[in-house]
Amino acid sequence: MKKFDDKRPEFSPYGFTCEAWTPALMLRPDRHNEIELNWLASGSLTYLLGGSRTTISAGKLGLFWAAIPHQIVDFGTEFPYFVVTIPLTEFLRAGISREFVNRALQGELLIDSVVDDADASLFARWEGDLKSQSPVFERAAQLEVRARLLRMSGRITSALNPPMPPGLSRADQLACFIAKNYQQPLTSESIAAANEVHPNYAMSLFKKTFGTTMTAFVVQHRLSHAQRLLVTTDDTILNVAMEAGFQSLSRFNEAFKEECRCSPRDYRKAHRNKLE
Repeated sequence: MKKFDDKRPEFSPYGFTCEAWTPALMLRPDRHNEIELNWLASGSLTYLLGGSRTTISAGKLGLFWAAIPHQIVDFGTEFPYFVVTIPLTEFLRAGISREFVNRALQGELLIDSVVDDADASLFARWEGDLKSQSPVFERAAQLEVRARLLRMSGRITSALNPPMPPGLSRADQLACFIAKNYQQPLTSESIAAANEVHPNYAMSLFKKTFGTTMTAFVVQHRLSHAQRLLVTTDDTILNVAMEAGFQSLSRFNEAFKEECRCSPRDYRKAHRNKLE
């Protein structure tokens, strides 16, 4: 049974997979350039996704773009749940509506509005098909996943951007503030001041809670925003950098190459035409 490895490199791909995972709190956010589906037979999973807490309940298929920092911070089940990862290129080729694709790439957790009684058997079959290492069965699973996404796209609801609930922890408040303001100039000091805490305390608490620095978290959000713009618009690289919150093109290029292992221009070439 799989469990999140907090030592895995960021943006390390999973590929096209369907596996059963053991529910567990994640010590830090994960990021990989794939679409992720979660399905639970019982209980719930609560993610911190892009700075907002959002929950997937049993029987409801959830989908999100995993390049957005995501971290399980609570769960209400001891039973395994299924995770499907789909390379972004495959998702863009699936023939799904542009609206659905854009909502995913804008950072929404998309949740199917109905319980599909076929999901339990579908996920179990996909897991078996991929374990068989048969190209024929793998192709069958890919087609069935695509069909499931097409059905979901017609009846989705969104759990994005709920109002900040009372009782949100101080660390979550910091993360939510960053998620809502990352396009603005931010420093550890300004983030701490906006949340009425000392900068040293804020930095220490954030690192302890999320396993990353506030500065790195800001950059992660800006890069995710830039990736979406590169895929879905024809904006210049400079405009993409500025819109995402970077203060200079050189800093954007440096951060993008470090995290994504390619230039923004090469990333656009690899993904933009798949959405046409």
